[in-house]
Amino acid sequence: MDDLARFCCQKPECSLYGQRNAGNLSVCGRIGKHKQYRQLYCNACRARFSERKGTPLYRCHLPEPTAVSVLDHLAEGNGIRQTGRLLGIHRNTVLRLAHAAGRHAHDAHEELVAFSPSHP
Repeated sequence: MDDLARFCCQKPECSLYGQRNAGNLSVCGRIGKHKQYRQLYCNACRARFSERKGTPLYRCHLPEPTAVSVLDHLAEGNGIRQTGRLLGIHRNTVLRLAHAAGRHAHDAHEELVAFSPSHP
């Protein structure tokens, strides 16, 4: 089983929200069509959530290699329609995944910038 140190509680009301390696998470089950994802449990606030929550792939029904391929194509500069044609998926699916990845990147940037030292 993978180490849970890279995960954190996803419930904003939790006292350990966003704190990685706090020792409050455990695996309480498996979810997904093929039970491929772990369901995590926070001992502090009793919340349950998917290990994918808080990532661009949360609630994405594409197989993981296809979803990653979509993001790779977009990063290489391919357009929404072109990516959809190349991978055989609908352009709206590509667009939805692109928006999710963009929001995630923006939030990650804002979090990192908030903790960066200011220039003198």
